[in-house]
Amino acid sequence: MKFTRKQTAAYGLGAVGKDMVYALSASFVMYFYQDILGLPATFVGSILMIARIFDAANDPFMGVLVAKTNTKWGRFRPWLLSGTVLNAFVLFALFKAPNLQSTGLMAYFAVIYILWGVTYTMMDIPYWSMIPAVTDTPKERESLTVVGRTCAGVGNALITIGTMLAVKFLGGGNERTGFMWFALIISVLFIITEAVLCKVIDEKPATDKMETTSVKEMFRSLFANDQAMVTVATIILINMALYITSNLIIYFFKYDFSQSLADPTKWQETYTLFTSVGGASQILGMMLLYPLLRKFLSNDKIFKLCVCSAIAGYAILLCACLFGLANSLVVLLIPGVLVFLSNGILTVLTTVFLTSSVDYGELKSGHREESVIFSMQTFVVKAASGVAVFLTGIGMDMIGLKGNSESTGEIVKQSASTLTGLRFLMTLIPIAGLILAFFVFIRHFILTDEKANEIALELKQRKGTADEAEV
Repeated sequence: MKFTRKQTAAYGLGAVGKDMVYALSASFVMYFYQDILGLPATFVGSILMIARIFDAANDPFMGVLVAKTNTKWGRFRPWLLSGTVLNAFVLFALFKAPNLQSTGLMAYFAVIYILWGVTYTMMDIPYWSMIPAVTDTPKERESLTVVGRTCAGVGNALITIGTMLAVKFLGGGNERTGFMWFALIISVLFIITEAVLCKVIDEKPATDKMETTSVKEMFRSLFANDQAMVTVATIILINMALYITSNLIIYFFKYDFSQSLADPTKWQETYTLFTSVGGASQILGMMLLYPLLRKFLSNDKIFKLCVCSAIAGYAILLCACLFGLANSLVVLLIPGVLVFLSNGILTVLTTVFLTSSVDYGELKSGHREESVIFSMQTFVVKAASGVAVFLTGIGMDMIGLKGNSESTGEIVKQSASTLTGLRFLMTLIPIAGLILAFFVFIRHFILTDEKANEIALELKQRKGTADEAEV
C-alpha cells in the first residue's frame, strides 16, 4: 500500500509524543526522587536499573504477544492506544508523589516506576513493529524508519531543552509542583499524539497468523552472530557514557556552576542554554557532519574518529574543572559540542553496523534475523541506561551529595570534596566506557565498508543462483 504524507506526518507526530515521555522519565526521575524528594541516590539508582533491565527483558515477550494479536482494529493499534493511555496516567502518578515517609515513598516509587516501564513497552513495541504492516516496499519502510527516528530525536530534544525552565515557571519556584504540572501536560500531549496516529494510520484488520519465534530462539540467533554482539556491546558502552553524563550534568549546573553566578537560582537558564547547544550539535552531527565525513572516510574510520573526539571532549571538561575554568559557559560549550556532536554520529553508525551484521548473519547461517537484531537495539539501550543510573546513584551517595530544599527553592551548598567527586564522576567514568568501546571495536569488528559490500554481493549472487534453480 502507498503510505501517504498525512500518515507519515502522523507517524512522526507519534514519535515526538512517545519520546517526550521517555526523555522525561529517563533524564529527570533520578533528579526528582533523589534531589527534590530526598530518597537515597543508591536506592533510586537500584530501582531504575532493576526496572529498566526488567523492561528490556520484557521487550521480546511483548513482541511475541503483539504478533499473536488478532482484532478487527488490527494487530498494533489496540496495544498502541491502550499502552499510551495507561502510561500517561502512570507518568503523572510518577511525578505526583504523595507525601509519605521515607519507607512508604520508596515502596511507592518502586511500584510506580516498574509500572511505567511495563506500560511504555506496551505502546513502544507495536509503534516500531507496525512499519512492515503498513508499508509494502523496502524504500518506504526505510523512509518511515528515518522519519520515526528523527522525530523521536526532536521529542527527546524538546524535553532536554525545555524541562527545567517549564518546571520553574509552572511551579513558581517550587520544583516539586512544577514537575507535577509539567508531567500532566506531557501526559495529555502524549495521548493526543498517539490518538492522532491511531486515527490516521491505515492498518488493515489482522486476518493472517503471524509467524513468531520463541524468546529463546531470538537470543540464540543473536548470540550466534559475533558481529551483532560486538555492535551490541559497543552500543551499551557508548550509551552508558551518555546516560551518566545526562544524569549528572544537571547536578553540576545546580550545585557547582551556579556558585559562579550573581544569582545562583538562575542556574536553570544556563543549563538550558548548554543542553540546547548540545542537542543542536547532536542533530547537526547526524544530519550534516556525518554525510560530509562519509564522502572522505569509511564508516569504521568515522567511528574511531568520533569515539576519540568524545573522549577528548570529556578530557577537556575534566581539565577545565581541575584548572578553575568550569565557571565559564563558553569554555564548557567546547567539550559539550565535541561530546554531543560525536554522539549524534555514533548513533547513526551503530544502526548502520547493525544492518551490516544482519547480512553477515545471513551469510553465516542462511537465515536473515533482521527483526531479532534490531529488537536488541532497544533492549541494550534500556539495559545500558539502567546500569548507568545505578552507577550514578552509587556515585552520588559516595561523594555525599545532599538534596535540595524544594520547598524554599534555596540551593544546598555542597562541600569542596563533593564537588570534586561530582566532576570526576561525570568525566572519568564516561572516558573509561568510551575507551573500552574503542578497543572492543578495533579488536573484534570486521565489517568494514569493503567487507560489508563483499557480503552484500555474495548474498545477491546466492539469491540469483537460487532463483535460477527454481526456474
